[in-house]
Amino acid sequence: MEVVLSAAGGLALFLLAMGMMTDGLKVFGGESLKRLLHGWTSSIIRGVLSGALLTAIVQSSSAVTLATIGFVNAGALTMRHALGVIYGANVGTTMTGWIVSLVGIGFKIEPLALPILAVGVATRLLSPGKRGKGLGDALAGFALFFLGLGILKDALSGMTTDFGTGMFTTPEGFTGLAIAMVVGTAITVLTQSSSAAIAVIITAASQSMVGLDIAAAAVIGANIGTTATALIAVIGAAPSAKRVAVGHVVFNLVTALVAIAILPLLLIGLEAAGDWAGLGNQPAVLLALFHSFFNILGVLLMIPLTGRLADLLDKRFRSSEEDMSRPQHLDDYVLSTPVFAVAALHRELTRLLELTSTLCRHALGNNPQERKVEAESTAILALCEKIAAFATSIQMEVLPRSVAEGLPHALRVARYLEEAASLAPHVANLRMRLWRIHGVEARSAVEHAMYNALRFLETTKERRNIDTPLPGEGLEQQQQLDFLAAYEDAKATLLETAAARKADIMSIDPILDALSHTRRIIDQIGKAEKMLQTGTVEGLALEEGANREAEPEDGIPSAVPAPISSVVGAPPSPGDGRLKKDDPM
Repeated sequence: MEVVLSAAGGLALFLLAMGMMTDGLKVFGGESLKRLLHGWTSSIIRGVLSGALLTAIVQSSSAVTLATIGFVNAGALTMRHALGVIYGANVGTTMTGWIVSLVGIGFKIEPLALPILAVGVATRLLSPGKRGKGLGDALAGFALFFLGLGILKDALSGMTTDFGTGMFTTPEGFTGLAIAMVVGTAITVLTQSSSAAIAVIITAASQSMVGLDIAAAAVIGANIGTTATALIAVIGAAPSAKRVAVGHVVFNLVTALVAIAILPLLLIGLEAAGDWAGLGNQPAVLLALFHSFFNILGVLLMIPLTGRLADLLDKRFRSSEEDMSRPQHLDDYVLSTPVFAVAALHRELTRLLELTSTLCRHALGNNPQERKVEAESTAILALCEKIAAFATSIQMEVLPRSVAEGLPHALRVARYLEEAASLAPHVANLRMRLWRIHGVEARSAVEHAMYNALRFLETTKERRNIDTPLPGEGLEQQQQLDFLAAYEDAKATLLETAAARKADIMSIDPILDALSHTRRIIDQIGKAEKMLQTGTVEGLALEEGANREAEPEDGIPSAVPAPISSVVGAPPSPGDGRLKKDDPM
C-alpha cells in the first residue's frame, strides 16, 4: 500500500510541476510566443514547425491548441494553417518522453533538482515583475518535474522488487495491445495530461513492469486520450473552436490507427534500431523514439489531406452569424460576364436589406438579446465589406453604360444598410432604459415612436414578400412620416421632462441618443428600400440587363467608386453625425 501511495504522490507532484512549468513559461514569454505562433504560420509546414517548437517550450500541447483556437476566432489564422499548428503540437509534446528517458531515467538528477528549485522559488519571491515571477515558476516546476519523476520511478521499482518483473500481464496478440491502448487512454483522460501518461508508461517500461510492445500500444492510447481533453475544452465554445478540436481528434485518431496497424513492423524496426545503436537494454529511449516517429509519420500522412480536411471542417459547426456574413449570390466565376455579375450583386443587396431590416426589428422589439444583436451586426458589417470587394472587382471590367451607371447606386444602398446595421446594437437596450424614467408621459411617447418604427419596418418586409407590383409606396411614406412625427414628440417630451426635473438628465441623455439612432436607422433603410424597389438601381436587375450587350457603349471602362469603407468612410460611431437633442429635423 505504501508503494502505491508513493507512486500516486510522485504522479501528483509530476502533474503539479507540469502545470507550473506551462503557466510560468506562458507568463515569461507570452507575447513573444504569441508573435511566434502568429508570424510563423503562413504555410502548413511553418505551422507544423511553430506548433512543435512552442509545445516543446511550454510543455503543453493543450496551451498551444487553446492559443491556436484564439487566433482562429480572431480571424488571424485560417483553418488550414491552424491544422498545421495542431500537427506540430502533437510532435512537440513528444519532447516530454525524451526528457524522461534521457534525463529522468538515465541520471540521478534529484541532487541537481533541489538547487534549481531553490533558485526558482527565490526568483519567484524577489522578482518585481510578472515575467520574473513567471520564470521563477517555470524553474521551480522544472525541478519538481524531476523530483516527482524520481519518486514515481522509485515507487515502481519497489513494485518490481515486491512482485517481480512483468507483473502486469496481458493476453497475447491484438487483445493485449487493445487493452494496453485503453489503459494509456484512461491514464491520459484521468490526469488530463498525455505527458503524465507517457511518463508513467516509460517509467514502467524502464522498470521491466511491461514489455516493449505493450508499452508502445499504451503510448498510442495516450495519444488518443488527448482528444478527450480537446473535446471537453470546447463544450459550449464557438464554432471555430469546435472545428479546431475536431481537426485535433481526426489527426490523433488517424495517426493512432496507422500506428496500431503497422505496430509489428514498427516494433521490428525499433528493436533493430536499438540493437544498431546499442540501446537494446534501454526501453525508455526506444519508447521516446517510437512516440516521436509515429507522430511525425502522422504529420507526413495528413499534410497532403489538410486542404480537404480544412474545407470539410469549414462547412461544419457553423453559427448563424457565420452563415449570415458569407455571401450567397456572389461568385468570382461570374465576374467574367459583367452583366451576370451585377445581377448577382443586386440579389445580394436584396438579401442584405432583408438581414439588416430583420436585425433592426429585433433590436427595437421586446426583450432583444443584446449579445445576439451585436454578433449579427458584426456579421452584417462583414458581409458589407465582401459586397464592396465584389463590386470593386466588377468595376475593373468593361461594362455597358447602363450597368456602369447603376453600380454607384448599388454601393450607396450598401452604405445605407451598413450604417443601419452598425447602429442597431445601440438601440437594443432602449426599452430597458425607459424604466429609469418615472414620467409616464415620456415613456409613452418613446414607446409610441418605437411602435411607429417597427410598423414601418414590418410594412417594408411585407412589400418585399409580394411578387406583384407594389402600389403601397404611399403607405410606406406615410408611416415614415408618422414615425418622424412620433420621434419629434418623444424628443420634445423627454426634454420637457428633464426641464421640469421629473427625471435625471443623465438617464434621459442615453434615451435621446438611442432615439436619434432609431431615426437614422429608419432613414437609411427607407432610402435603401426605395432605391432597390423603385428601379433606381435598375441597371443591376438581371431581367433588365441580361439582354444588353456585354461590350461598353462608348468602349471605355466604367467609373465606379472604390469600396464603401474607403470612399464613403466607415460607419459613424454612435456620436458621429447623429441628430443632437436640439438639432432640427
